[in-house]
Amino acid sequence: MSDIMRPIPFSQLMNWIIEEHKTQGAIFGVRKMVTTNQEGALPIFDERIETPFGPAAGPNTQLAQNIVASYVAGSRFFELKTVQVMDGEELSKCVNKPCIVAQDECYNCEWSTELEVPQAFAEYVKAWFACHLIAREYGLGSPDGFVFNMSVGYDLEGIKSPKVDAYIEGMKDASGSDVWNECRAWALANLDKFEHVDAAFVESIPARVSNSITESTLHGCPPAEIERIATYLITEKGLNTYIKCNPTLLGYEFARQRLNELGFDYIVFDDTHFREDLQWADAVPMFERLIALCAERGLEFGVKLTNTFPVDVTRNELPSTEMYMSGRSLFSLTIEAARRIAEQFDGKLRISYSGGATVYNIRALYDAGIWPVTLATDVLKPGGYERFSQMAGEFTDLDGKPFAGVSLEAVTAIQTDSLTNPLYKKPLRPLPDRKVAGKSPLSDCFTTPCRTSCPIQQDIPAYLAAVDEGRYEDALNIIIERNALPFITGTICPHPCGRACERAFYEPEGAQIRASKLKAAREAMTAVLPKLRAQAIANDGERNVAVIGGGPAGLATAFFLTRAGVPVTIFEARDSLGGVVRHVIPEFRIASDDISHDAELCLAFGAKVQLNARVESIDELKAQGFTDVVVATGAWMPGSAGLGEDAELDVLEFLEAAKRGEKLELGEDVVVIGAGNTAMDAARVAKRLAGVKNVRLVYRRTKKQMPADEEELDLALADGVEFCELLAPKALNGAVLTCDVMELGEPDASGRRSPVATGETVELSATTVICAVGEGIDASLYDAAGVEHDRRGRLAATSTGVEGVWAAGDCRRGPATVVEAIADAAEVARAIAGVDFNKYADCNEQAGREDTCYERKGSLCRDKRNCTKTRCLGCGSVCEVCCDVCPNRANVAIKVPGLAKHQVVHVDGMCNECGNCAVFCPYQEGRPYKDKLTLFWSEQDMENSENEGFLAVDEDHFKVRVAGTVRTVSVDAVNTGLPEAVRLTIRAVRDNYPYLLKK
Repeated sequence: MSDIMRPIPFSQLMNWIIEEHKTQGAIFGVRKMVTTNQEGALPIFDERIETPFGPAAGPNTQLAQNIVASYVAGSRFFELKTVQVMDGEELSKCVNKPCIVAQDECYNCEWSTELEVPQAFAEYVKAWFACHLIAREYGLGSPDGFVFNMSVGYDLEGIKSPKVDAYIEGMKDASGSDVWNECRAWALANLDKFEHVDAAFVESIPARVSNSITESTLHGCPPAEIERIATYLITEKGLNTYIKCNPTLLGYEFARQRLNELGFDYIVFDDTHFREDLQWADAVPMFERLIALCAERGLEFGVKLTNTFPVDVTRNELPSTEMYMSGRSLFSLTIEAARRIAEQFDGKLRISYSGGATVYNIRALYDAGIWPVTLATDVLKPGGYERFSQMAGEFTDLDGKPFAGVSLEAVTAIQTDSLTNPLYKKPLRPLPDRKVAGKSPLSDCFTTPCRTSCPIQQDIPAYLAAVDEGRYEDALNIIIERNALPFITGTICPHPCGRACERAFYEPEGAQIRASKLKAAREAMTAVLPKLRAQAIANDGERNVAVIGGGPAGLATAFFLTRAGVPVTIFEARDSLGGVVRHVIPEFRIASDDISHDAELCLAFGAKVQLNARVESIDELKAQGFTDVVVATGAWMPGSAGLGEDAELDVLEFLEAAKRGEKLELGEDVVVIGAGNTAMDAARVAKRLAGVKNVRLVYRRTKKQMPADEEELDLALADGVEFCELLAPKALNGAVLTCDVMELGEPDASGRRSPVATGETVELSATTVICAVGEGIDASLYDAAGVEHDRRGRLAATSTGVEGVWAAGDCRRGPATVVEAIADAAEVARAIAGVDFNKYADCNEQAGREDTCYERKGSLCRDKRNCTKTRCLGCGSVCEVCCDVCPNRANVAIKVPGLAKHQVVHVDGMCNECGNCAVFCPYQEGRPYKDKLTLFWSEQDMENSENEGFLAVDEDHFKVRVAGTVRTVSVDAVNTGLPEAVRLTIRAVRDNYPYLLKK
């Protein structure tokens, strides 16, 4: 059954490790195995750690394979998942599934191991033994270079219970346990599987698995109980003891204000836990007493900062009412707690850190004296355990020196940085939905979210690979197959591809898609353009097309059609080509030369141009012999804010005049009404004009709901534009604009909150009001030709319903994007001339070499200036994100002879349905733990699951369920009734991955 984890025997664990390492050079999917610096190992708890970090008590330390995966990736400090008296099935019933959402900040609603306590003990012993064996066998580090740290909760009575007490004593000395004897016996009986492990080494593995413990307490635990537990662990159990502190130690007002400042104002919580949790006034004297107590007994005492943060479920994040927050939203709170502790105790109290640590800050934490550092959220994201591998690279220079105190100055610097560093701030906008439609298929679940989200289906992986290899001419040829305007889209495209990019889960900007397009265009234009001109095809004689409008839609239409041999004449009302991009968008956003390059490119195949040629009638063009007329006139009609024609300056008129260099006198106070990209342009242009002191942007919703691209919002803010949210313009009297004060009403069915007037008004100084709302379409051409449109002049499709009349761009959609205009142009070209844009489609799946894709997994860009590559993950070649993010390694990618791509097999017994793989699966309805071909270990588990999957019956036969039908087949037979991909996958498991089959 999928939500019940089945611990695997030590023999299978080790066979898996040895066989996967031998055949694939990986261990539990981790290819970037780390060899640590043994000489620099740091002393702690009279033990040593070769790196000062590892997985936190949580999903990444609940099973033996999780700990092994962390170890081979470079972790050397393991905070084992918390055990408590309530365990197993009793606890599992209290944990709603799915229980983890780590898309940005992380939320979870599980808190301790779902195994029974004896099972958890066995997992930790197996991991301890396995890590010693592989440390020696593969030379990954010293076998005594890592530490296991216990975590127990949540009250003294439970900790004293027989099973938790047995757990603690067993971890202190596991030599008498059944699991220890199981591990020892297997190792001694299988010495022939090793080159560097002998019997003497096996016998030397210490049975003291852990001599340290972290006390984890539930919210509301009284201070006296916390101290009693710690005292018991120190005096009765003789353990080095840390107390895990909750962020509530900071106080409600501070936490609320800090999260609001950083953009996490949508996270809901009240002051309940802050009132009921440990208070600072109680914590300080308690810590002082416990420090003294440990000193008397020669033990270490410290604090663990911090626990997760309890918040309310308000957006259906998880199927519970309360959940626990972690990740970057917790960083600034946790580092402030560290600063206060360092200040209070003069840096002498040891701090173990967990709360938003990543490769970006982990070295700074260590240098400040804060270590060990444990992580959960970061390694639950794409890249998974291999994010540890990169962190290990930050610690190749350790000097082996013991803890020497926490530097208040250094911690204060980190805390100060956390207030302004974008790493810890929520963007103005909610994160985009990086999903493609549908559910993940049973096999061959490969997709390219960037390409799927692009309106023109740009062959992005293919051209990124070419750019990375320096093949700029190839890259530009790939780009212009579908994109006629590489300079313009390489500069001002809102790049929905980048928002959908899986790499954006690593860094906010994702792969360098737009920048790479522009780089290819600039590097290769001079080489490509002459060759295009030489490829011009003679006119086919059947079609002759007139394009009305020389903006992006018209230029792209001309490019695609003339490339196919269709003659095109562009009729442009102005004196130059480029449309809104040429005449309206300011020079500081896109250079005129870049626009000219695209115009030149679009005319390469011989399109004719008539400038200063305003077309009044489609019928007149048809009378001149044009078989088809494409209307691409843009959306130039002024919108209105309802203040009166004389009160408002049209935004397009203003921007066009500014770009022509006209002298504009707007006065000191300019108000721009609207919040789209054009409004941002207007505000930024106004800010640069002589005599203007204040530019205010008025919008009836909030900044988070503004339709402009976030980068345009950021640029406007950086230029000093003042954003006036929740204001609706009402009347302009002289130089005073009266606005209604709005508030957001209750969410509708879609969750959207509409603004409603509060009855209050405010007045703003306004010497000029620029209206940047609702640019309209001049529908006179449509009306004269009998083309039906909606009340705003928009058409449902590029085909107008009138023979030989087409529409593309803003004059079809209303104000839209350049890339959407190109999409319309491509659709017109398909309809008129049957143009096929799939020349490079197959290149996308071959764009990322397998070794390159694996090399990039888990590695974040530490220095943006020196990250010269696109960092494309090659999703079309190697996705496997569900394998990356599974803490239990329950999703396994395997090579299947006869199939081109790796296939993902879901191992039912290793999954507890945490749901993390569904969060990051590129498919909208993707749930790999439900959708992928599932390997079952028992008849009972198969019957209790609805997953399509298989169960080994004997060496040749498997019980298989596909499409609701269950059959027992030999996968060597051809006519099994199974889909061939399923048959081949099962056979590959049997033949090449037998360690997946539980014996």
